[in-house]
Amino acid sequence: MSGPRVPEAAEEGPTAELLRVRRGGQLSALDRLLLHSPPVAEGWNALLGALRGATTLSADLRELVVLRVAVLNDADFEWVSHEPIARRAGLAESQLEVLRRPGAAAEPVWTPVQAAVLAFTDASTRDVAVPDGVFAGVRAHLDDRQVVELAVLVGGYAMVSRFLVALQVPPPSGEVPG
Repeated sequence: MSGPRVPEAAEEGPTAELLRVRRGGQLSALDRLLLHSPPVAEGWNALLGALRGATTLSADLRELVVLRVAVLNDADFEWVSHEPIARRAGLAESQLEVLRRPGAAAEPVWTPVQAAVLAFTDASTRDVAVPDGVFAGVRAHLDDRQVVELAVLVGGYAMVSRFLVALQVPPPSGEVPG
């Protein structure tokens, strides 16, 4: 794969500056594609900024979701960008390996809340509908706000992966900042 299906947009203007602020001064290839539509880029920036930095979900749960969605949707960009973040959030090498397998939630490497969140992520990503038993597993560990944040996190990163895969955005050389 040489490059994305759409050329990157110019990096100037107020929307580019908004994205730079969230990213710590640098734009990713994903950002430069989004800049073709400033209103979409601004909405994306606000949503993903909230998902990455303003939820009450723990960092390990957030990164479990992001990486599992990346696996399920074949989004290499997403995996490469978030694997270092997941490691800093406390995920072990053995857990990262298990995330790439079918039925990852059933493996014995997870805490009960991690297993419940993975089962929710799998159901929501694969089938959209989340069975009552899977939802009950999440409810046993998360409060109302966290359940809402989890559902939006899964959907938000499904959106990210679908965008990246559809436009064939190649993986970066490493982590993409915030």
